[in-house]
Amino acid sequence: MLKALWQRFWLRCIWSWAGWRAAWRTEPSLWQWTIVCVISCSAALWMDLTRGETALLLALSLLVVASELINTAIERTVDLVTREQHDLAREAKDTASAFVALTALAGGVAWAAVLFG
Repeated sequence: MLKALWQRFWLRCIWSWAGWRAAWRTEPSLWQWTIVCVISCSAALWMDLTRGETALLLALSLLVVASELINTAIERTVDLVTREQHDLAREAKDTASAFVALTALAGGVAWAAVLFG
């Protein structure tokens, strides 16, 4: 049983890496948010912050990148279903984009609270 669980875990890692690589090849927004994430995480680790502040900033930085991956998945799914201009397709893509924006805003609010709070 343990071997089967390990194998399933390993396959999930492989599938996740494949998804990351596919998005990395085609999504400039993922590159941009990853650069922001690296800068944010580096600053959080470099600064003299509490463990809680550091954890919050690291987690939110990674969450922005994760939200961009969700946005990419939604956009690709919508494109698979229809290439035609449709109000629901546009709304789905715009809503996914808003998710990324709100996640980034949460990270910015956290940085403001840590720096000025």
